[in-house]
Formats: sequence, C-alpha cells, structure tokens
Amino acid sequence: MSLRKYLTSRVFFAQLLAAMAIFALIAYLFFHWITYTTNHGQEITVPDLSKLSAEQAEEKLEALDLDYIILDTVDFRPEFPKLTIVEQEPKAGAKVKEGRKIYIKINASTYTMVAVPDLIEKTYRQAVPTLEAVGLKEGTITYKPYLGKDMVLEMRMDGKKLKPGDKVLKSSKIDLVLGDGKVGFVEMDSTAIDSMEIPLGDE
Repeated sequence: MSLRKYLTSRVFFAQLLAAMAIFALIAYLFFHWITYTTNHGQEITVPDLSKLSAEQAEEKLEALDLDYIILDTVDFRPEFPKLTIVEQEPKAGAKVKEGRKIYIKINASTYTMVAVPDLIEKTYRQAVPTLEAVGLKEGTITYKPYLGKDMVLEMRMDGKKLKPGDKVLKSSKIDLVLGDGKVGFVEMDSTAIDSMEIPLGDE
C-alpha cells in the first residue's frame, strides 16, 4: 500500500484517534497528579488565634496541619489576657496551604517599668504630653499657692512624692500639684507691722 493510500485509509485515522486518546489520557492524569501534589483547591482557612495561649493555638493549628512561630513579646495590652496572642500573620480568614507557619506575637505578663520624666517647673500643657510620650497618664490635679500659674510643683502617685527618674509601671497615673498663680507670701498681721521699727533718718 502506498503512503498516499495509507494516509487516507481507515486504519490511519483509527490509529490517529487512538494516539490522540492516549495523549489526552496522559495529559489528564498528569494535571490531576499536579493538582493533588500541590493541594490546589484544598486551601486551609487560617483560624483566629486572638486571646489564645500558645498551647491553645498549637492544638488548634495542629488539627489543621498548620504550624506557628513566636516572633516577639509586645508591651502589655490590658484588653488582652496576659501571655496570649495579640497579633498573627497571616491574618485570620486568610487562605494557606497545609504546613504553613503562622507568625504570632504574645502579650506581656504585665506593664514594663518606665522612668518618671522631669516635669518640675514645666507648665501643665507641657507636662501632659510629656507623660503620655513615655506611656504614663494624667492623674489628679491639685493646686497650691505659687506665683507661676499651672506650673508643676510636685509629682505624686498613691500619695507619695515622686522624683524625676523614679521607676513606675507603664500606664500609671501621675498626680500633679500645680501653682495657682497667686503670690505665695505669708501676710503679716497689723500687730506685727506696728511692732516693726522703721528708721526715718537722722533726727
């Protein structure tokens, strides 16, 4: 049989169709295998780990074939229980593949200690932002006679006088004693004034 007759014969078309079917089957099996090995379409939703301890988070993640790494301990946040998770990456609700590591940050067990800034003879307007800059809060305001109005004369906490540099817990409230703007001289009574000898010059 000549090549021309073979290419136009039923045998050639049957063999061509068989080859195409085999190729299609191989392609289907290959892409199915790729999909299975890469977990395509089997993504895992990252759970919300907020306010969980590291042990609780580990149990929850292991059940989903996920892992975790503790990145850092952050300054104490009162809205979270101590030593619980405050931040995570990827965020809750994100889609990841199994085995993915979730990076977490843990809340400290208490506030850190900070130094009391020097507010003496600063104005009230200067003192409040200075306190807030180091993580402290404004407490009770009281006044005492002093020429400089609203000038800080004393810093106190729980009734005890503080000095610049004293260590207190972050977020503590610092009570301020301010000047009331009135001259703080003690007025002498008229009897004391009358008893004073005032020289009038040579007689």
